Amino acid sequence: MTASYLRAAFADSVDVTVVESRRIGTIGVGEATFSTVRHFFDYLGLSEADWMPECNATYKLAVRLENWRAPGTYFYHPFERMRVVDGVPLTNWWQKVGESDTFDRDCFLIPWLCDAKASPRYLDHRLFEQDFDEDPDRPLYRTTLAEQNTQFPYAYHFDASLLADFLSRYAVERGVRRIIDDVVDVRLDEQGWIDRLVTREHGDLTADLYVDCSGFRSRLLGDALDEPFISFQDALPNDRAVALRVPVDTAVEGIRPCTTATAQDAGWIWTIPLYDRIGTGYVYASDYCEPEEAERALRDFVGPAAADLEANHIRMRIGRSNRAWVKNCVGIGLSAGFVEPLQSTGIFLIQHAIEQLVRYFPGTDRDPVLRDTYNLSTARAIEGVREFLILHYRGAARVDNDYWRDAKKRAVPDDMAMRLEQWQSKLPDNDTTYPYYHAFEPYSYVCMALGLGGIPLRHPPALDLLDTRAARAELARVREQARKLVETLPSQVKYLSGLR
Repeated sequence: MTASYLRAAFADSVDVTVVESRRIGTIGVGEATFSTVRHFFDYLGLSEADWMPECNATYKLAVRLENWRAPGTYFYHPFERMRVVDGVPLTNWWQKVGESDTFDRDCFLIPWLCDAKASPRYLDHRLFEQDFDEDPDRPLYRTTLAEQNTQFPYAYHFDASLLADFLSRYAVERGVRRIIDDVVDVRLDEQGWIDRLVTREHGDLTADLYVDCSGFRSRLLGDALDEPFISFQDALPNDRAVALRVPVDTAVEGIRPCTTATAQDAGWIWTIPLYDRIGTGYVYASDYCEPEEAERALRDFVGPAAADLEANHIRMRIGRSNRAWVKNCVGIGLSAGFVEPLQSTGIFLIQHAIEQLVRYFPGTDRDPVLRDTYNLSTARAIEGVREFLILHYRGAARVDNDYWRDAKKRAVPDDMAMRLEQWQSKLPDNDTTYPYYHAFEPYSYVCMALGLGGIPLRHPPALDLLDTRAARAELARVREQARKLVETLPSQVKYLSGLR
């Protein structure tokens, strides 16, 4: 991702070389994304038809959270901004006049599409959300996260290994140099900056700027430059995962356009539907569950289809480097930080870091202000993601074992503790959510507060004094619009088969 983007941004003005090992594997299970990822593909000039079929990609309209409130329950966190009636968010009105316990399906369209396994696009490629229809007469232009001024209605699932291969070809065709070799040593100069990489077969490699994409190993940033690591495990204890790739006949089963996160005894299980298989894995805390126990639970969850499948066990380093950019080295991805895969933020944090690197790319004078501003921006983003994920565990209603009971006792940042108290009197809004950019908007916090069930909530007293007729009409309109969409949109399988 980094090499492709830098080449797209700077073209021949910057020489980009990728050094990767044939012997050292990748994590390879990062299959779900956030809706902002569309800007990455836009920037590279790639249409969905260019890359989705090659990567067995599908659409993701939401995250479906099962069993977080209680066994057998579920709710959606959709990529859909809140409707507002008479200046009040529809979810606040729902607290007052809602006639069911399904806030998501009463206030949003996307949950209905997910339950129906529908495509977000019609067969003629029109988007169901008309505000985002592409103008065929408008020339293509590159967009970044800064242009995300409203909520795009979907993200993607894809085979991460296939996307890496696709981007490798894309980058090399545009002039990126690719070296297959092992880095056996990192030499520093007398000032402690990286002077060169020593490789097994290609000798010494030198650069002005080194980007560390070596994953949890943090080969340059952590090992060579010894940058301190700030752990988040006091608040987010999940530090292991076990994953399976499960074959599935999507023509029979259909493809639900969402990631599913199913709460378990010591964490949660992801279910990610691709075009040809399902990616699934159990994210858990090793203090509460042994690897063998986690694998057994995952296989039981999948059922007979898990028989004879090879399990991939993963250790996760939860937290961030004190600084992501140190001297002439920038860590991107897992080498700089990770906050477990709940809500699919890993690839978002990579994309955000790449965009910030382009924005603050160094000149020959190595201006430290650029580096320091980059570090502040990327640190704030991951800290905001951390807070949003803490909410899932603190806000979940279930307390059926030590794992879930302890989740309610873990320390939270002081500002977050204040916000949790504020939400009990008024649902989250711009004034009472994490204030710095981290991709999640207030409506996402609202969905968690209403869906998880563990935070006592009440509607604002002002609603008792306001006329409710317009709000009731809007709630009815949501259901009618959802019914028409479910009747007219094709299934995701049918649309993607046509795209292929």
